[in-house]
Amino acid sequence: MNLNTIEEAVALTQKFTSRPTNEELLKLYGLYKQATEGDNEGERPGGFDFKAAAKFNAWLTQKGKSKEVATQEYIQLVAALAVKHL
Repeated sequence: MNLNTIEEAVALTQKFTSRPTNEELLKLYGLYKQATEGDNEGERPGGFDFKAAAKFNAWLTQKGKSKEVATQEYIQLVAALAVKHL
C-alpha cells in the first residue's frame, strides 16, 4: 500500500470495513495527535472519563517524537491495519 501523506492515511481508515481493536485505535490516535500537534501539553482528564484518559495516555506515549517520525509511523500503521480491516 502506497500512502504518501497523513491525509491519505486518514481517508483510508474511513474505508475500513471492520473496526480496529481499542488498542489499535488508541495507537492511531496517539500517533495522529503527535504528528499533527506535537507533544501533549494538556491537562490530564480527571474523574471517571476513562475514554478521555486512555486517549490522553495514548498521545502521551508518543511524547518526544518529531512530527515527521510520528507521521511516518502513523502511515505505516494504517497500511498494516488496512490488510486486516479493508
